[in-house]
Amino acid sequence: MTQLSPSSPLYSYPLPAIENWLKQMGCEQNSQQLNCWYINKSDWEAEIILDTEDLNVLYLNAGADGSDIKRSFRYSLSRQDIEDAVFSGP
Repeated sequence: MTQLSPSSPLYSYPLPAIENWLKQMGCEQNSQQLNCWYINKSDWEAEIILDTEDLNVLYLNAGADGSDIKRSFRYSLSRQDIEDAVFSGP
């Protein structure tokens, strides 16, 4: 399996390599919607959606009023930049 280099943009990798990276980060794939992933940390949880042009993150119940917070990251960003932004939480 291809390892994702920290400095390479996500678009330079095949989908199986990106999926493997998400698994390594502790995400679980939705068996019904294969482009959707879920992660549950001690102080936050999120749904990650591999969309056509962006990696979208929906931090569940993370807003001050309990609303969800949505963030989008272009695949042109490096793996490390996306990892730092997504997995640091809302």
